[in-house]
Amino acid sequence: MLYNPSLESVFYMVPAVLGVVLLVVAGTLTALAVVRERETGTLEQIMVTPLRAWELLMGKLIPFTVVGCLDLALVLSVVLFWFRVPLRGSLLLLIGSSLLFLLSTLGLGLLVSTVSRTQQQALFTMFLILMPSILLSGFVFPIANMPPPIQPLTYLIPLRYFLVIVRSVMLKGSGLAALWPQVLALAAWSLGLFAAGTARFRKRLQ
Repeated sequence: MLYNPSLESVFYMVPAVLGVVLLVVAGTLTALAVVRERETGTLEQIMVTPLRAWELLMGKLIPFTVVGCLDLALVLSVVLFWFRVPLRGSLLLLIGSSLLFLLSTLGLGLLVSTVSRTQQQALFTMFLILMPSILLSGFVFPIANMPPPIQPLTYLIPLRYFLVIVRSVMLKGSGLAALWPQVLALAAWSLGLFAAGTARFRKRLQ
């Protein structure tokens, strides 16, 4: 109530859509695209070329990184100029944390692609990951109102940290001095998921 005295639900919900869009679009596209190439056999054809593993990996990830950045710019513009949600904090901090979260979604998509044989399997796997991530991240229900046995599970969800950052930056005007624990946790999860996805993808290539 202190930072949203009119109790506009739009101010609470709409900024969080930014994280959900990045999670759904970037993660799902990455998983489905890589699995589709494995299904059609084009991935094996690329593997016999002189390309190194990291070059192939970058070739796969750069397009989805660009798509994620475009989604970030589009959704952020809608949030600011269409829904008129105030931005009281640092835009640089918001964009930097969004790129960190995008890194985690790309790593998650790579992980799903390495354990899936078909596009249907990848889609169902992403669905099984997306639903708990959205429900337990605080997107709909405040984490403090969840049952106590459930609350520790929310620390395993990168979206949880990103939602705290985006809402605090936009509504409270919080800076890095107040949000460094969330930024640090988000960076750790993002780098961990991306490293795991990259390692699994390279192992499958070898």
